Amino acid sequence: MSDGHFVLPTGFLVTPEAPLAEREAVLKATGQGGEQIQLVNNVTVIRKQSEVILVDAGTGPRHQPTAGKLAENLRAAGIQPAAVTKVVLTHGHPDHLWGVLDANDNPIYPNASYIISMVEWDVWSDPDVVHKLPAAMPKEQIAKGAKNHFSHIKDKVVMVREGYEIVSGVRVIDTPGHTPGHMSVEVAGGDGLVITGDALTHVLISFEYPSWKVPVDHEPDRGISTRLRLLDRLATDQRRLVAAHLPFPGTGFVERKDRAYRFVAT
Repeated sequence: MSDGHFVLPTGFLVTPEAPLAEREAVLKATGQGGEQIQLVNNVTVIRKQSEVILVDAGTGPRHQPTAGKLAENLRAAGIQPAAVTKVVLTHGHPDHLWGVLDANDNPIYPNASYIISMVEWDVWSDPDVVHKLPAAMPKEQIAKGAKNHFSHIKDKVVMVREGYEIVSGVRVIDTPGHTPGHMSVEVAGGDGLVITGDALTHVLISFEYPSWKVPVDHEPDRGISTRLRLLDRLATDQRRLVAAHLPFPGTGFVERKDRAYRFVAT
């Protein structure tokens, strides 16, 4: 499901340490360049029996006017926000968390519980979190926003560890680095499916240059090791993936290419 799209400084995703010619070639190949980069925001909806589960909640009304479209797109698909039973939060960044509240700080999904990793909850509840965020981020805005949004849903939060089964056949897996408690969701059945959140963020960089540091990763080196491990597994097992910021609808497979990988959209 689409939450819309938004624009970020290119420096959020593209490391200045990478060779200039390669950086420019990657951006040109995706039809972008300059100081800004446009990203779509995909949210996965899982329906099983009486459960309606969102993996992340999009940006909500406080981010950019081109984003925050999830609730209206759910309605257009015949899913009322009140029907959502669970919201799995891969991590606490604005484009994944802020969509839990409307402009008046009321929960958009009033009947949902919110599933998040214990480690991630601790990251954002740390009084000193603003000083621990990546330098590339608007730290005060993101820390304040996370505190506000979590404060309004805290009574319905379920904190979990790797392997927690959301419903039968759907479980969380640890994919840390983008944030210390970042998690993905693994769905059994068929070819299998991994909903990767922001463990993979760019249609070329994350696959062809997985060892480039991502400036908005809280733990860049850990993010690299997670990406390499995840890509190897997806390519080896030929498991389908859905990622938040790959071209809509964000679904495809991973193939090995030269000494790295490539994303094959489906």
